Amino acid sequence: MIRVEQLSKSFGAKQVLKAINLSFEKGKVYGIVGANGAGKTTLFRCIAGLETHSGLVESTQQPFKNYLGFLPTNPYFFPKITGWEYLRLFCVARKISITDFEEKNIFDLPLNQYAITYSTGMKKKLALTAILLLKNDYFILDEPFNGVDIQSNIIITELIKKLKSLDKTIIISSHIFSTLSTTCDEIHLLKDGQFIRKVLPSEFQLLEQEMTDFTVGDSIEQLNLG
Repeated sequence: MIRVEQLSKSFGAKQVLKAINLSFEKGKVYGIVGANGAGKTTLFRCIAGLETHSGLVESTQQPFKNYLGFLPTNPYFFPKITGWEYLRLFCVARKISITDFEEKNIFDLPLNQYAITYSTGMKKKLALTAILLLKNDYFILDEPFNGVDIQSNIIITELIKKLKSLDKTIIISSHIFSTLSTTCDEIHLLKDGQFIRKVLPSEFQLLEQEMTDFTVGDSIEQLNLG
């Protein structure tokens, strides 16, 4: 389990997260939604230990970073490292012995090619493959479906379901609501650095309609397309 208590984060005078309280249990998938700038990525980075913050982040297993797989929105790659070397680097860091990465290459990536030359979607799939190889118990996936082809979206969705069945804890953000509604046990709405609503599966469709109405409003009619 991950417990977040009174987590706050500011950049200078701007407070991005405001006293966040939330628990993430094993065997569950949590969706985090909100407009751009709501604080989703900052929250994820704080939980992952990549940003300093006030408040508390606790997990059942310690050190937390040794059990966490974090997929950032835009994974970083050294300029001259191949896909194969990238996977190897992750495994060596966790003392995991894997000799045949092609066998684990479910996204059919060109592992002998420099990762920096990959497309946005290919980079995301390589980074996801790496954290999956490490047998993590917790996964934070920041926009895992963004820039990824439809076939890979299907695979990622099934991977999330598999991780859930293995009693892992998964936290996801996505602007594609359908990917959340098919995988999540709970969806939490983040606005201006605060969670304002928790939604269970029975209300997912209502939330999607509310978000559509709020986002679109009468802006399309203003174009007078007809």
